[in-house]
Amino acid sequence: MSFENLQPVNQQQASVYMPYIQGTKRNFLPYAISLYQKGVLEGHRKIEAGENVPFVISWNVATLPSDLTRCRVQFDGNADLSYEMMMASFEFISFLIELMENYKRYKITDFSQSFYRKLLRIDE
Repeated sequence: MSFENLQPVNQQQASVYMPYIQGTKRNFLPYAISLYQKGVLEGHRKIEAGENVPFVISWNVATLPSDLTRCRVQFDGNADLSYEMMMASFEFISFLIELMENYKRYKITDFSQSFYRKLLRIDE
């Protein structure tokens, strides 16, 4: 997916999420919501001193920021490397914003460490 071709949602759609997103992250909000509405994304998990691992993430699209979004991530096309979690849609959109910020900086489509910690339930 090319983020350059992503069309932002209108201001009314973005305003619903504004109370949940702070600071400069709001600049990415209309694009993150647009990406969220697609329901699927392909990327690569960056591995230090190793080859990046491809992944596909899919999710249900919720209507309200507080509605739950179920995310499913599969790494390397391997069913044994599939993970699933649920979170409020505003939280997932925040992770999508971080992904877009990472892409802008490093030109790799990958989630943040905090996303993977949540996915793998490391902090529970």
